[in-house]
Amino acid sequence: MTAELAGRAAHGDSAAFEALMRRHNRMLFRTARAILRDDAEAEDALQEAYLQAYRSLGSFRGDAQVSTWLARIVANEALQRLRKQTRRADIVPLQPAAAAELEQVTDSDMDKAPDMTAARHEMRRVLESQIDALPEAYRTVFMLRAVEELSVQETATVLGLPPATVRTRLFRARSLLREALAQKIDVACEDAFSFAGERCDRVVASVLARLNPPKETS
Repeated sequence: MTAELAGRAAHGDSAAFEALMRRHNRMLFRTARAILRDDAEAEDALQEAYLQAYRSLGSFRGDAQVSTWLARIVANEALQRLRKQTRRADIVPLQPAAAAELEQVTDSDMDKAPDMTAARHEMRRVLESQIDALPEAYRTVFMLRAVEELSVQETATVLGLPPATVRTRLFRARSLLREALAQKIDVACEDAFSFAGERCDRVVASVLARLNPPKETS
């Protein structure tokens, strides 16, 4: 079905190309985002990559899956932008990466609960920040393999790496994430079920009042 869309798009069917973009948008955006760590820059890279892909559809022979072929184009575009950013950073400091958009809430009753939604957003924020903190080589492999669930061979094709390198980098990325998240959990445990402040004062006052009840006056 995807190959058919690519064939139709190669012959100028704009509706088919739109369908291709919608089918692969999330995976391709995440690919660019993993490399660039900036939402706006990743969107620009994705758009430019789509234009390149559209111009090159006629030369696509189906040697790889369309998704892999597109991801390779997006990765190349993002890597080119990253190299330009690195050169500019020697002159003008880069601005921090834009904050990720809030996750859309599903229709389930649980997700509609404000406290549950806030908790999910916070968990997502922590995870995304730790993924962003990974070295670029590990971060990109992790996004394609663990998040987008591309195969080892597909990831190797997209990034131009040997499959063994993909496996090694994924293992290292997971190890780094586990270490970072474990440290955050350890810190959070220190504040779990906090008993300081108003609650502490209330319990102490209540106990003291029971130990020293007011004397009855005759």
